[in-house]
Amino acid sequence: MAYYEAGGGQRVYFEHYRGEKTPVFLIHGWAMSSRVWVDTIEALQAAGHEVVAIDHRGCGQSDRDFDDLSINAIANDITGIVKMLGLRSVVLNGWSMGGAVAAEAARQLGPLAIGLILTCGASPRFVRTDDFPFGGERENLLAMPGAISANRATFFKNLAQGVCAKDVGQPTIDWMWSIFMDTGPNVVMSLLDLTDLDQRPLLAALPFQVLSIVGGKDAILQPEVGIEAAKCARHGQSVIFEDCGHAPFIEDAPRYMATLLDFLGRV
Repeated sequence: MAYYEAGGGQRVYFEHYRGEKTPVFLIHGWAMSSRVWVDTIEALQAAGHEVVAIDHRGCGQSDRDFDDLSINAIANDITGIVKMLGLRSVVLNGWSMGGAVAAEAARQLGPLAIGLILTCGASPRFVRTDDFPFGGERENLLAMPGAISANRATFFKNLAQGVCAKDVGQPTIDWMWSIFMDTGPNVVMSLLDLTDLDQRPLLAALPFQVLSIVGGKDAILQPEVGIEAAKCARHGQSVIFEDCGHAPFIEDAPRYMATLLDFLGRV
């Protein structure tokens, strides 16, 4: 086990697998943990890549009692881990809310970041506005704390069942449910930080390639968000997994890995 000291005696858990090829930093989605990346980690290792995976504040094996669970704070942790490990370059891959975290970490890292992958990423926006007609409704997001408090287990069970559009089997759904349930009491604060987040200028300023992987049948994040992310980026590309929902790396792992390795071969 490895931990990053985030200040105030609080720690963030991460895993580090060494390899000869470009390091890839995997950043999970809201209320999940690095466990969800296990197959992706193994495949990247097999291809020779160095891999780092984090448990967000409040998730997995990281401490639960952080006061600051914001997107910026989680990105700060990633920046600190990259520098602590002495990585001279890194590609950031963020899933769902982790996409917004990855984009912010890429901004913070400056020249150390050489590529960004948004896997059904909540970037550039998660909530729609007058000038961005894609994403969820503000009211629905703000209602999340109440829905979780009313029945935490049922909320996360329903969420686990809605992640994938393909039939991945009940054991996989139960596995995701178990990860969701293993989160701290205040983790919803990270999600609420997406309410007014707008990363369109951030994506436009990134000097490197940005790959947006989109689930064509994503029921959690409108596919158009990922398509717009690629359009916002200076060097953006979107790849649509037509039959997948919110987790292409689980629903179509062979194609997902082929897409990742092709991108990594070009950065």
